[in-house]
Amino acid sequence: MILTRRVLVLAVLVSCQTCSFVSVQSPVSAQSPVAPAGEHRKTSEPYTGDLSIFDSPGRDERLQINRVMDILGITPGKTVADIGAGSGWFTVRAARRVGEAGVVYAVDINPESIRYVGNRAQKEQLRNVKTILGKADDPLLPAGAVDSVLLLKTYHEVAEPVALLRNLRASLRPGARIGIIDRNGNGENHGVGRDVVLREATQAGYRLLEQYDFVKGDKMDYFLVLVSRE
Repeated sequence: MILTRRVLVLAVLVSCQTCSFVSVQSPVSAQSPVAPAGEHRKTSEPYTGDLSIFDSPGRDERLQINRVMDILGITPGKTVADIGAGSGWFTVRAARRVGEAGVVYAVDINPESIRYVGNRAQKEQLRNVKTILGKADDPLLPAGAVDSVLLLKTYHEVAEPVALLRNLRASLRPGARIGIIDRNGNGENHGVGRDVVLREATQAGYRLLEQYDFVKGDKMDYFLVLVSRE
C-alpha cells in the first residue's frame, strides 16, 4: 500500500512538471490576449544628444509643416499637444499658429527636453506654451482639453505605444485629430512600419481618417491622421 502511494505521488509530480513545461513552451501562451500584440515591440532608443540639431535650416519646407498644421486643424484658439517635443521645433510653430488664445502642451519623457523647451518659449516670448514631463505610457495631458496632437518622428521611440494612445484618448475633445509622422523601419532603426502603427492605433481605439506621403517626398516618410472611434 505504501509503495502504491509513493508511485502515485511520483506520477503526479512528473505530470505537473510536464504540464508546466508544455505551458511555457506553448505558442498559445505567448499569444495570450492579456498582453496585446505590438505593445512591447522593438523600439528605438530615445534621443538624448544635442537638441539644437532638430532646428536645421529648411526643415519647415522639407516636412511641409504648415500643410501638416492645416490638415490637423491647428488654427487660432486651438489647444495642441506636441508629444515627444524634443527641442520644441514643432511646439513653437504651433504656438505661433494658435496665438495667445490657444495653448500648446510640449510633452516629453526627457527632463532635459522639458527644460530646453521651457527656456526656448521664454526667450521667444511664447506665453501659451506649457511643458509636461510625461511617462512612457501616458502623456499626462489634462482631460478633455486637446484639439490636435502631433507625434513628429517620435512614435518609433515610444516604449508603450498602445498604452500611450489609450491614455491619450481621455485628453481629446470630440473630433480631435492625432497626427503621426514617421518613417518606415523595423522599430529599432529610428523608424516603424505604417502597418504596425495602424494596428496599434486600432488596438488603442482609433481609426484612420486620412494618410499622406508628401512629408519630405522621399516615399519613406508617412503622415497618418487618426481619430478616436468614440
